[in-house]
Amino acid sequence: MASIKLYLDARSVKPGQPAPIKIAISQKGKTSLLPIGVKVLPQQWDKINSKVVLHPRAKSLNSFIGIRFYEVQDILMQMRVEIASMTAQEIKKMLNKKLLNNNSNDEDEPKDLFIPYFESFIGLKTKNRTIEIYNHTLSKIKKFCPNYESLRFTDINRNWLTNFDSFLSITSPARNARNIHLRNIRAVFNSAIDDEITTFYPFRKFKIRPEATVKRSLTVDQLRTLFSFPVEHHTEQYLDMFKLIFFLIGINIVDLCNLKEIRDGRIEYHRAKTNRLYSIKVEPEAIEIINKYKGENYLLNILDRYANYRDYAQRLNRNLKQIGPVKRVGLGGKKIYSPLFPDLTTYWARHSWATIAAKLDIPKETISAALGHEIGSSITSIYIDFDRSKIDRANRSVIDYVLYNKISK
Repeated sequence: MASIKLYLDARSVKPGQPAPIKIAISQKGKTSLLPIGVKVLPQQWDKINSKVVLHPRAKSLNSFIGIRFYEVQDILMQMRVEIASMTAQEIKKMLNKKLLNNNSNDEDEPKDLFIPYFESFIGLKTKNRTIEIYNHTLSKIKKFCPNYESLRFTDINRNWLTNFDSFLSITSPARNARNIHLRNIRAVFNSAIDDEITTFYPFRKFKIRPEATVKRSLTVDQLRTLFSFPVEHHTEQYLDMFKLIFFLIGINIVDLCNLKEIRDGRIEYHRAKTNRLYSIKVEPEAIEIINKYKGENYLLNILDRYANYRDYAQRLNRNLKQIGPVKRVGLGGKKIYSPLFPDLTTYWARHSWATIAAKLDIPKETISAALGHEIGSSITSIYIDFDRSKIDRANRSVIDYVLYNKISK
């Protein structure tokens, strides 16, 4: 009879990356590996005891692994006569087919549990914010589905997704906010298909449709008004930061806070959101602001004064929304603000830069490269080292037009 054991397949995994746990099937001196849809870091796998350790969801992962292992063991016992003449590879194919089917006669219904796989998927994430977002989706699923422990991939069909979306709309009227949860579920399905856990895919019929968002960019005249507005002394730093973000092609606040240095006239960093590499020439207008708020441990002094970037981002956006004429009324001199742009946030700098660049007839490919978007398809963009000088010239053109009404040729 074929023998089986659990095996962490780290053969082709790069250092620091999670490796898949597989069931090694040995028969007649040959071994074939059956994926079970769980990945962990090498240090999170106890080889001697064949269990997950040092993992935030070790208990649920071990439960899932145990269920899968005993299912395979049970199938092999029941089919010991049939598999006697089969190769290890043939046994793997047979097991994979049976594990994708439940005990009924419906051979199209996958048997695998969705929640344990979702939890293992979260366990592969390294960024706290990403983990937080996926956990939020998981909590929504559990509230929507009372029997979530027995929820299987094939239970999540188009009707389930439609009802889940309706459930989300009770507390999240905005479609784009709900779409975050739906995209997270889709990502789990894509991963499960890659891991050969399921072939079921409800998103062929259920489409995630984005909702058009409110315009978040300022015109050139509005930017000029904002940049030259005589703000109160305590608000000056917040307006300066908005300007700096604009001069740095809409850099995200978390990346701005974590900048370390200017090297050869450029800042280079991996964007926290996408891990994509950015390289931006620091123009004189940006240098002036950077020198004004020079930090000790970072390029800017933001994290010298705040515990984390989120606290600063909230204060920054709150003050940006208040920029405008101020009146004092009453005996206490209460301030009454008349905001120029009451919805203004740091994101507007990025959107405004792109809008103005387009107005200056800067090629779409250059704008996309400047913002870190893919050029063409995701495949071709890997092989294209976009000419940075084109981005540098584009940024200089945008700054010249906004600040000096100068159009570069």
